[in-house]
Amino acid sequence: MKTKSLFKEAFRFKETNCTIIADDESAINTATSSIKHHRKQLEKYTQTHPKFLYSLQPVPVIKWPRIVRLMAEASEKAKVGPMAAVAGVLADLAVEDMALAGSEVAVVENGGEVSAISNQPIDIALSAGDSSLSRQIGFRLKEFPVGVATSSGLFSHALSFGEAEAVTVFAVNAGVADAAATAVGNLIKGDDCHGAIEHGIDEALRIEGVRGVFIVYRGIVGKAGQVPQLIKVNT
Repeated sequence: MKTKSLFKEAFRFKETNCTIIADDESAINTATSSIKHHRKQLEKYTQTHPKFLYSLQPVPVIKWPRIVRLMAEASEKAKVGPMAAVAGVLADLAVEDMALAGSEVAVVENGGEVSAISNQPIDIALSAGDSSLSRQIGFRLKEFPVGVATSSGLFSHALSFGEAEAVTVFAVNAGVADAAATAVGNLIKGDDCHGAIEHGIDEALRIEGVRGVFIVYRGIVGKAGQVPQLIKVNT
């Protein structure tokens, strides 16, 4: 099959830092509008519900905009705070809006979390700071829709209580992947590297919606479930 040329654009809005890929140039604007809209909805909600912003545990919600509901659902599955899913859910909602506008290829990478639909393979790189594998290997995504998220206890700006170079989760959507990567990343610590990785894998695959997990801890790699094809990345 001949692949269609794609459009790619970087986008930044407040703390949101995205790369957007689409087969229709107008879909880029659809994605940026979606991200702005849903961020504003979240900001408005957290003004009157500050616990949602700071809790490290799932928070029940009663009246909510859609972004809040999806974050709450993802965090409940992974047993982490709802903000652990914010980047992934924003990406999911943007891709959903792009698809509704007619895009067959819609990829949003938001702070390292990826939501994607596509009719052709999409390659993504593993980003794990100074790790020897960082941006040397990646994954070829072939089954869609898919969500991918990476948590790092060493190289990420996001809160993590673990020590892994990278915990990458593949899930039904990016919101679940984001929350699950945070939950599993928190577990990877201590001198028993193999034991920590095995524990992380077991916990990851127990989370509803998780398809596969790839863990790098002190140079040791563990993976399980439906992990996409590994590829060498040319940098």
